[in-house]
Amino acid sequence: MRVMFVFSPRYYWPFVSEGDNYLVPQSLVYLAATMRAAGHQVSVYDCMPLKMGWRSLENAMLEEDPDVLCVGENHALYAHEAMRVINMAADVIPRAKRVVGGAHFTNLYNKYMSENPIDFCVCAEGEYTLRGLVEEIGQAKPDYSKVAGIVYVEGEGEEKQFIKTRARHLIEDLDELPMPAYDLVPMDKYGTSRLSFSPGGATIHHSRGCTASCSFCVWWTQMAHRDEGEDGHISLRPRWRTKSVDKTIAEIEELYYKHNKRSYVWVDESWNIDARWNDQFAEEIIRSGMDINWFAFMRSDCIIRDEKRGIQEKLVAAGLRHLCIGVERAEDERLKDFNKGFYNNDQLRETFRILDKYPQIFKQATFIVGTKYETRESMFRQADLAKELNVDYPAFHPITPVPGTPLFDDAMQEGWITLDDFTEFDWMTPMMDSDYMTREEISRALYDINRKFVTPKWLLKGLMSGNKYKRDMYAWWLKVAMGVTFDSIKQRINPIKENTYTNLVKPEWYDT
Repeated sequence: MRVMFVFSPRYYWPFVSEGDNYLVPQSLVYLAATMRAAGHQVSVYDCMPLKMGWRSLENAMLEEDPDVLCVGENHALYAHEAMRVINMAADVIPRAKRVVGGAHFTNLYNKYMSENPIDFCVCAEGEYTLRGLVEEIGQAKPDYSKVAGIVYVEGEGEEKQFIKTRARHLIEDLDELPMPAYDLVPMDKYGTSRLSFSPGGATIHHSRGCTASCSFCVWWTQMAHRDEGEDGHISLRPRWRTKSVDKTIAEIEELYYKHNKRSYVWVDESWNIDARWNDQFAEEIIRSGMDINWFAFMRSDCIIRDEKRGIQEKLVAAGLRHLCIGVERAEDERLKDFNKGFYNNDQLRETFRILDKYPQIFKQATFIVGTKYETRESMFRQADLAKELNVDYPAFHPITPVPGTPLFDDAMQEGWITLDDFTEFDWMTPMMDSDYMTREEISRALYDINRKFVTPKWLLKGLMSGNKYKRDMYAWWLKVAMGVTFDSIKQRINPIKENTYTNLVKPEWYDT
């Protein structure tokens, strides 16, 4: 079978230019590798680094003439672009089976399969499900009910219905998966920025899932354990799995020696869950002599634990240069509201005191603002906490009700949002009023707290850092700010006012 994967042309964030920070989509290289290992002929089109616009993609479809076309999307923001690929395929290569996957479509398959010519949706973890589906598509008389973890279409017109098969078990041993198909994507076009957090770099992951179930987060649900009742109702439980250290080191060696990648962005939801794994990994990297640096999303409580065991110091010696912690709120009771009661602010203060011991580390933190109980004063408490923690860069994100989360269910039930349009779900644009502020007021306050934190003094301190990685990161933020300001002026938007330019940017090659 000929299987074609497409990551669509799309607008990019103003913080990311066309020549900056494109990173390897891990889903593409793992799914492609699994299909190839099963004996299929596989092609991958990641349109952004290729600068492949819609007309070029149409030509590629005609040339490939696949039996199966696969489009995935984890981000609500780009779902409409994925659907444009599906509708184009229906017109250009109508015989190809059209498959969607990823967190967004897993949770909203009814909406998208009702409105678009989708044949199948692969739900949750995709490698083995897609492998089984493609195998069944190739049968003379396929029986799709045998394939666990999919939704498929039966009937037409008024008789059309969507059949959801039993939930598929998670892959127990991640080491079983083949080496990612890095050779099928343009590795020389990823991580090309000299300054950003992945200069000359690539993404990688060693773990999947999470041990927590934060109410605003969809990532843990995609890799959750699924309990299916007799009535077909599926309940989710957090589940965290990891590859072995040996398997992970082998993947790094592939990137390091074959593709000349020296910087790594770990896309794990929670990188540092297992202390023994962390310790062994650090020792193996140090022993290998590979000169690398890396970024990871880390849990605060695990950093405290690893510091006490002497592991955190080893991780820094093994190349840890940039980490991000989900601080989220300055109020402990609000952390509990998010089902994140395993955190508290005293613990976070201890964590950042530990991190201050390691000047090599660029400390990034995320904060959630614009919640239903938000006031202007409570928003400024988040900036005050960021300053107290001595964060190098705080990302203040308006709360966004992502499909598949309890927050989304509440937002739909209360009428705070609709399913009509997800194009503003960019974690920069407030999506809901609070009980005390309108979306516009939240946006204005968000601009103000960023101005309070990101000051010339803050920038100068970073640019004068004795650590090269930190200097480069601050230089990158300066470059981004100047680029956004220049684009704002071109668009006749005043970058000094609170309605500063944050719209997505259309690439020049988008329609080519």
